[in-house]
Amino acid sequence: MREFLKDMRIGSVELGNRPLFLSPMEDVTDSVFRRLCKEYGADMVYTEFVSSDALIRQVEKSLRKMAFSPQERPFGIQIYGNQKEAMVEAARIAERMQPDVIDINFGCPVKKIARRGAGSGMLNNVPLMLEITEAIVKAVKVPVTVKTRLGYDANHKNIVEIAEQLQDVGIQAITIHGRTRDQLYSGTADWDMIGQVKSNPRMRIPVIGNGDVDGPQKARECFDRYGVDGIMIGRATIGQPFIFQHIKHYLATGQLLPEPSVKEIVAVVRKHVTMAVEAKGERSGIIHLRRHFAQYFKNLSHFRDTRIRLLNATKLDEVLAILQEIEEKWGEIV
Repeated sequence: MREFLKDMRIGSVELGNRPLFLSPMEDVTDSVFRRLCKEYGADMVYTEFVSSDALIRQVEKSLRKMAFSPQERPFGIQIYGNQKEAMVEAARIAERMQPDVIDINFGCPVKKIARRGAGSGMLNNVPLMLEITEAIVKAVKVPVTVKTRLGYDANHKNIVEIAEQLQDVGIQAITIHGRTRDQLYSGTADWDMIGQVKSNPRMRIPVIGNGDVDGPQKARECFDRYGVDGIMIGRATIGQPFIFQHIKHYLATGQLLPEPSVKEIVAVVRKHVTMAVEAKGERSGIIHLRRHFAQYFKNLSHFRDTRIRLLNATKLDEVLAILQEIEEKWGEIV
């Protein structure tokens, strides 16, 4: 197994030793959550998925997805689509926002995207994937990266060859989710295949692994066993932005940080919801956080009724009052 890079770089973007990436996730990785994850140690963050078709039509919602604050850097905009001309134009539009990286999504397994040949659906048309990627690399000056999967299905796990070909057309890093498109998010991520890409002597660019990393021990295993240059974390960050801090500490010291107490979690949620309301307005900001609310307190017992009230709240005062109740009732419970 090749040793991971001492200090990972994407183009001129310095990411240090064994960096951690926040995975792009629709309706999750908005600017507020990205900033929160950066505070807890995420080395690089990305937008939600941005449709190339929507960008060239100047759809306001998609344009807003690309907005970011200076403290989010290094920062990537991720685009997806299935038409070369639209993808190239979308990349140029994204470049005007001055991101550090433009990432191409060849990994989203959602049926409505993959069935029309975008996202992981592009794994069924590798020549077009390469054509689109090369055209984008030539069209923009910022580093271009790709996020993809092992292959379309169990009979077509061709990521070792695809990674080489993507490198040859000019991408500067690749992120690999250790499942096929057909698996969606079921089963177990196959890190052995991610390791095969990293150990391929022809690979010169950084290889970032993604899939099932849910804590410090798993992160360290993936770095040490598979030699990846970086790790991208997705679903395990929802309602758990402090996962980055815990992994960083363990990688540096070999010691596990104690799990946050309920009081500490409440403080994080207060900050998260206040930032969301400031950014999106009261109702929209609170509704956007419902996926996070469900995860922040997932380990509390006898929490069902309180969880329902929290998920149904639409006013900031109401949310803050429920959080106060949680702090008083569950106190210092870890």
